[in-house]
Amino acid sequence: MIAIKDLKKVYNGVTVVNVPHLEISKGESVGLVGNNGAGKTTLFRMMLDLIRPEAGEVLLNGENVAGHENWKSYTASYLDEGFLIDYLTPEEYFYFIGGLHQQSRAHVDDFLSGLTDFFNGEILKKGKYIRDLSKGNQCKVGVASCLLQSPELLMLDEPFANIDPSTQFRLKSLVKDLNKNKGVTTLISSHDLNHITDVCDRILLMEKGRIIKDIATSSSTLNDLQEYFGVGQTATAAVKIDEEENH
Repeated sequence: MIAIKDLKKVYNGVTVVNVPHLEISKGESVGLVGNNGAGKTTLFRMMLDLIRPEAGEVLLNGENVAGHENWKSYTASYLDEGFLIDYLTPEEYFYFIGGLHQQSRAHVDDFLSGLTDFFNGEILKKGKYIRDLSKGNQCKVGVASCLLQSPELLMLDEPFANIDPSTQFRLKSLVKDLNKNKGVTTLISSHDLNHITDVCDRILLMEKGRIIKDIATSSSTLNDLQEYFGVGQTATAAVKIDEEENH
């Protein structure tokens, strides 16, 4: 479904993304992890034709995203609140998105009724503009608008970052259902190693613009990633310090 070939992005003489080859098959659930500045968001933006690469191409179902429009009909994404129309209420925004996909207001209302737990009483019928919502609730609106589109490809950048723990678990359940039961290809970037390894069957580890590891998720993946990012080392050091203080 997704094929990336010799993709490069350069800012001020520094290569921030360099992906020679990457393929993601239809129905895969893929997580993208890496420290700040690894190039994750830049990669997402090139995949969505929001910024153009210096070299290479991104193909969705065999078509280059640059110069084609077909991929937009089956792709839904939420990267940040800049994707929202913040002077609308959530309801107005959902009706707008639904209208773009030939959905009636009744259809949109029926769909939103199934997200009651996810919204947790904080989104609908509050009389607030999107700009007045918290970052977490803006994220809920963005994710819900993606789900409303019934996409074949769903891309989310740091969806767990600003939402509360209950909503995190509800979001994971929604994403798993889309992937396992509806065959939606999911690509999610996150700093939360626990959530990303739980929801994704494949993990891409990105460092300085390159994908340095491509891992099939297993029972050891979380520990491996924690060791890589120093979590395990930090915990071990803390234990040693505690032992030394007690002797």
